[in-house]
Amino acid sequence: MDQASVLAAMSLRLPKEGAILDACAAPGGKSLVISSRMGPDLRLLSNELSAERRRRLSNVLGEYLDETKRRRVTVSGFDAAVLGGRRSEQARFAAILLDAPCSSERHVLKNAKALTQWSPARPRSLCRRQWALLSSCFLLLKPGASLVYSTCALGDEENDGVVARLFDKYGPEVLAEELDFTEGEKTRYGRLILPDASGGMGPMYVARVLKLA
Repeated sequence: MDQASVLAAMSLRLPKEGAILDACAAPGGKSLVISSRMGPDLRLLSNELSAERRRRLSNVLGEYLDETKRRRVTVSGFDAAVLGGRRSEQARFAAILLDAPCSSERHVLKNAKALTQWSPARPRSLCRRQWALLSSCFLLLKPGASLVYSTCALGDEENDGVVARLFDKYGPEVLAEELDFTEGEKTRYGRLILPDASGGMGPMYVARVLKLA
C-alpha cells in the first residue's frame, strides 16, 4: 500500500463512538488503517459496490484483522452514490472516507492495456460519478463530523473541481479543514502528493471537509 494512501486514511478524524463509513473500500488497505485506529465504541462499514472487489475486500479484512477488530467491521455492497437520497440514512455516519474511483493515471501509464482504453472522455465521466458519490456521502454525514475525499488522479477536475461543487451547493454548511500532514503541494481545498516531489509517493489528492450544524 502506497504511503500516500496511508496518509489519506489517517486524515479521517475519528469520533469516540458511532459508525464510520469507508464508502468505496476495496481492496481494503484504507479500511485496515481506519480499523487499527478505532476505539471500542466505533464501528466501521466497509462498502464496495462491485461483487468481485467486495470479495477481495472481505478476504483482506479477514487476513489482516484480529478477531476482535474484525467483529467491528461490516462489509456491505450498496451504491454510495444513491444512499444519501434516503432520508432514513441521512446523518447516519460520524465520519466518512470517500476514496473515489478515478482516472488513476499512474496505473494507466504502467498498464499497456489500460493506456489503450484511456480517452479524454474518461475523466469527465468519472467526475460525474465522483460528484454523485461526494454529494450523497455529505448527506450521510452527521453535522459536526468530517469527510475525507481522496483520489489518485492528477487532474484538478477530479480533485478540487469536485470538492468545489460541494461548496457551491452547500455553502455555509461545509468548511474546508487543514490536513495533518505537509507532504505534497497545497491546493485550494486539500493537498496533492506527486511522486516526483514526494519520494515516489502518490499521486494522491486528499481533502477534508467538516459538515457544520
